[in-house]
Amino acid sequence: MKLKTKTSLFAITIASSMLVILITVSLYSFRQFSISTAQERSVTAAEVALVGLTELMVNGVIQNREAFLKRLATIQDLKSVRIIRGPLVAKQYGTGFDFERPMDTIDEKVLATGIPYFGIIDEWGEPTFRSTIPFKSNTKNVTPTCRTCHDVSEESVLGAITMTFSIASQKNDVFFTVFIMTVVISLFGVLIVFFMRRLTQPMVITATNVQKMVGNGLNGDFSSDIEKCTNVSNDEIGEIAQDIHKLMLYLDKGLDNIRSSVAQLIQFNPTKEGNMLANTMDMVDALIETSQFKDAIEEDETKREVYCRLARTIREDFYIRRFSIYEIDAKKNKAVTISVDGEEGAECRWCSPQILIRSEACRARRTGHTIDSTHNPLICPSFQPGDDEERLQHICIPVIQSGVVGSVVQLVVDQSKPETYEPLLPYVKLYLREAAPVIEAKRLMDTLRESTLIDAMTGLHNRRFLEEYVETLIANAERNQKQISIMMLDLDYFKKVNDTYGHDVGDTVLKELAKVLKNSVRTNDMVIRYGGEEFVIILVDSVQPSGDAVAEKIRAAVEQMKIQVTGAVLKKTISIGIADYPTDGDSFWQVIKFADVALYEAKENGRNRVVHFSPEMWEDGEEF
Repeated sequence: MKLKTKTSLFAITIASSMLVILITVSLYSFRQFSISTAQERSVTAAEVALVGLTELMVNGVIQNREAFLKRLATIQDLKSVRIIRGPLVAKQYGTGFDFERPMDTIDEKVLATGIPYFGIIDEWGEPTFRSTIPFKSNTKNVTPTCRTCHDVSEESVLGAITMTFSIASQKNDVFFTVFIMTVVISLFGVLIVFFMRRLTQPMVITATNVQKMVGNGLNGDFSSDIEKCTNVSNDEIGEIAQDIHKLMLYLDKGLDNIRSSVAQLIQFNPTKEGNMLANTMDMVDALIETSQFKDAIEEDETKREVYCRLARTIREDFYIRRFSIYEIDAKKNKAVTISVDGEEGAECRWCSPQILIRSEACRARRTGHTIDSTHNPLICPSFQPGDDEERLQHICIPVIQSGVVGSVVQLVVDQSKPETYEPLLPYVKLYLREAAPVIEAKRLMDTLRESTLIDAMTGLHNRRFLEEYVETLIANAERNQKQISIMMLDLDYFKKVNDTYGHDVGDTVLKELAKVLKNSVRTNDMVIRYGGEEFVIILVDSVQPSGDAVAEKIRAAVEQMKIQVTGAVLKKTISIGIADYPTDGDSFWQVIKFADVALYEAKENGRNRVVHFSPEMWEDGEEF
């Protein structure tokens, strides 16, 4: 219920209550006054009748009492009067005239008890006051006394007089008076309601405006104005209105500044439509969540973990089920599938596989701009959702790393519901901007780490790589119950090459040797430059004598290798020692040592040969 209505009802209730109370009290008072007045008139008339009848008795003309009673009946509003003889008088003088003999129950009760009766009766539909007053014998201070004529004792009931008075005129007077009072009080009530409404009107208007402003504020609109609802400059209501107006202006300005600042941070251009407060809170929440996301990915160890967390965020936080994440290899102009629909390393699903071979086929990677086919269908021919999914479109967002496109995130959307994705796009881009430097840092760390594990001259893994990878290598072999063949290789008389032709030619020889070694083994086998002209080859899942066969193949390939240098063609040979893990030793490094022992045996026996380790090569008493 509105405050204005409450105020009016309160005033009306007060006025109505006052009117009802006053009318009730007035009616009751007038009734009591009418009864009291009629009772006094009855007593006076009874005394007059007693005196008159006594005089008639003393003068011996008591038989003329009817005329006397008729004159008595001329009293105003007196409707009837009659004398009733009591039993004692009737016994002495007879029953009297006919009009004196009829008695009702009230008369009989009064004659019997000597107690007067006063009351209001309904006589022919007209309110009438009736009184029946007894006449008692009295010999004190009265001359002549009743016992002069009547043979009765003191205080004996001689008779009674019954009178009826009309109170209709009084009733009309009462109703008229009450009517006048009702009119006056009603007018007074109207004035009370009017002045109370006038008095509370500024409060009501202020409250209404405040309610409206608060409602607008809940909807994000703090620009509402509020008028000063009072003519008194120092009125409390006016001051409240002004203070609320200032507060709303302050909130509107402050919220707009916060909103603009946050929008700049997330590179989002929000419109002034909708709930400004809710939009600002959403943006602030997004900043907080993005900050937490960045803190989490900064603590991840590898870029793979970062990509997995990003894919999980897109799927679980943004509820996007169809998407792809590609990583761009700018040097090779290729793209690598990182995640498709949340599945790590899945095959390319929403685009032509051509982008994996030639990343320039991806429009987002080529231009560095967001590609949105929901507004421009067929903008990128590489998007191929399939014939049964024609309703699907895509939004491809390039992730800039060190000034170039390092990754591309593709969101596959339903073109019939683009409005469900448009509000999410700025926040997805915010996550990608926060993830970009972290991914770049992880990539650089991986590159740096990789560079420390790669021999710069030959491009082969170095000894440090073997030391870091050995635990994984052994664990895989034990889990799969496979054998590992380890070859130690050393070029024969390599020092002469450096001494004769110089170190540049020596480096060329090593590079050519590295190519021969890599081409002689499988992709999953490892070729390691162990130091100087010494190499190690790890044959994974090897079964003897296949390791020996590979070693012989390598020896032969090196023997056939020809290296063109200034003024000459070099030909070199290689010695190879081979041992198997865990057949030849319980420890990986022990087997490395045994392969080295076999290599030493090959060199001692003329070089350019393959020697497989045997226990007798390890002298008694030697310890590893």
